[in-house]
Amino acid sequence: IRAHSVAVLGAPFSKGQKRRGVEHGPKVIRDAGLIERLSNLDYPVHDFGDLSFPRLEKDEPFMHVPFPRTVGTANKLLSGAVSSAVGAGHTLVMLGGDHSLAIGSVAGHAQQCPDLCLIWVDAHADVNTPLTSPSGNLHGQSVAFMLKELQDKMPDIPGFSWMKPFLSSRDLVYIGLRDVDPGELCILKNLGIQYFSMRDIDRLGIQRVMEVTLDHLLARKQRPIHLSFDIDAFDPSLAPATGTPVNGGLTYREGIYIPEEIHNTGLLSAMDLVEVNPVLGASREAVEATAALAVDVIASSLGQTRLGAHATLEEIPSAKDTEQLRL
Repeated sequence: IRAHSVAVLGAPFSKGQKRRGVEHGPKVIRDAGLIERLSNLDYPVHDFGDLSFPRLEKDEPFMHVPFPRTVGTANKLLSGAVSSAVGAGHTLVMLGGDHSLAIGSVAGHAQQCPDLCLIWVDAHADVNTPLTSPSGNLHGQSVAFMLKELQDKMPDIPGFSWMKPFLSSRDLVYIGLRDVDPGELCILKNLGIQYFSMRDIDRLGIQRVMEVTLDHLLARKQRPIHLSFDIDAFDPSLAPATGTPVNGGLTYREGIYIPEEIHNTGLLSAMDLVEVNPVLGASREAVEATAALAVDVIASSLGQTRLGAHATLEEIPSAKDTEQLRL
């Protein structure tokens, strides 16, 4: 199953949280060979480069939420860019940056595909509101902005007047959760959101998790999928260069099976790969391993298989054709 073309868009942004470095994520993911890898899958690949986000001089915290206007403005800009790329018929790959960028990415995608569904692969649920968030950081509140059911639980945050919630809680599935705040668990339970914690993956196996996920989202009708993949879903032994690592994450094989299965639906329409932070890698090797893993996830989402491509060779060469071998 092939998309017509892929658009890659970098979003070097870090103000959804307080650690510096994650703004360099797009560069290290590209340096790990992303564009070449996608070109090998026989897509036209359009690299739209990196967005440049305005620096706001004055951006006072709102309640205990830092940089609200900076994050809101950046996401408004990103949503327009994502909407244009998806509207032009590309499958979009957004490279973060921190996970607050999913606000603009999924919102822009939803402008073009209002019936989309969202698969959120992450150690964290990112569904705090400013009233439940222990840290105030907006990268832990992205999903709360999207959910219609939380509309009356979200205060009016400066910088976000452009943003209207667009997603129903039944159109979202989480995979990989293992560090969820009390307020978030309350939201998951109250809204009846489908989620698979790491314990659920232990119990069911990743194959069953993906089967139930896709059934939950697609049984009523086939619709565009948005995959939002936080690299910290993986175990920190595999993806050390990230801001909020949590032990006991996805294995390499589990983390690759997820995008493979999403690709096999033929419905992936846009994806985010976020929270790769090269400054937090203990060594160059740690950073390169994390970035290489990000490339593997993206390529698997777009049809790279673990068996390799066999379309290049249609039939077994015959021993009768030995003349060519002697030359």
